[in-house]
Amino acid sequence: MRVAMYYSNKDVRMEEIPTPQIGSGELLVKVMDSGICGSDVMEWYRIQKAPRVLGHEIAGGVVEVGKEVNQYKIGDRVFVSHHVPCNTCQYCLNGYHTLCDTLRKTNFDPGGFAEYIRVPQINVDRGVFLLPQEISFEDGVFIEPLACVLRGQRLARFRPGQSVFVIGSGISGLLQIALARASGARRIVASDIDEYRLKAAKKFGADEAILARDVSSAEMREINHGKLTDLVIVCAGTISAYLQAFQSVDRGGTVLCFAPLEPGLNFVFPFFEFWNDGITLLSTYGGSPFDITTAIELIRARRLPLQEMISHRLPLEETGLGFQLVAEAKDSIKVIIEPQR
Repeated sequence: MRVAMYYSNKDVRMEEIPTPQIGSGELLVKVMDSGICGSDVMEWYRIQKAPRVLGHEIAGGVVEVGKEVNQYKIGDRVFVSHHVPCNTCQYCLNGYHTLCDTLRKTNFDPGGFAEYIRVPQINVDRGVFLLPQEISFEDGVFIEPLACVLRGQRLARFRPGQSVFVIGSGISGLLQIALARASGARRIVASDIDEYRLKAAKKFGADEAILARDVSSAEMREINHGKLTDLVIVCAGTISAYLQAFQSVDRGGTVLCFAPLEPGLNFVFPFFEFWNDGITLLSTYGGSPFDITTAIELIRARRLPLQEMISHRLPLEETGLGFQLVAEAKDSIKVIIEPQR
């Protein structure tokens, strides 16, 4: 079968590898759509494991069923979660499924930028979700990233009527904006370094969209009628973005750390203000099974304008172009690879 093999952000090659052979408790899924995630182009992280077939935002159809699999059949339309929790460790039992050792070790084979994937038995058991008829394969690509966004806002205890500031208006930031708008945010401000993405932020629910260089406490107070922001969501993995977050969050507010910094990249933040103003600093990673099922229901209900977020649909052989578009973070929003095209 054909795969897009990742060597670096600028070196993604079309290669042929054997179609995976499944075991008795496994599934073979034909990948119909696979989204390029912002984390796929975090080269400092991905290149350590290269060469590798990436891609974890997938939707497809079951084409082969292991003899011990009873809950799925050939022809089922599915979303497959690449990481699955054990559901029994101390992290899972306390609601922190994305900290589970099992979740961090599991994956499907090889990756979503391929014609087919083998779904291991543990993923079949707890990571395969039937797509309702109302959800297309393209819609299914959004299940994983939306689950991550849902988990972040859930842990941040977002409430209707709060003000929200989203730093970074790539696809993660736009999903944060759209979800906050659908959930009753009082006022949403977005920032980015690129005008194209600022226009997208306004389109998908931001009341104000400002260039990152213009972000300041004074500017945020002017926009928010004299107040700073209840919830600041950082979707840009830069030190400057995190420093702006601390400048922008109101007393008693929360800074949600959605985007990571490269390991070893540290900075000093205003600890006294953090302590004195009762700021909550919260990190989030991935989505739990609960968040996945919630994402599916939101997509089924058409609560978010996901189709309008798709800027590029590319065949498998143009995966390299897709990586270039996402890495440049300019004239693209959601880039989807279609391996069967």
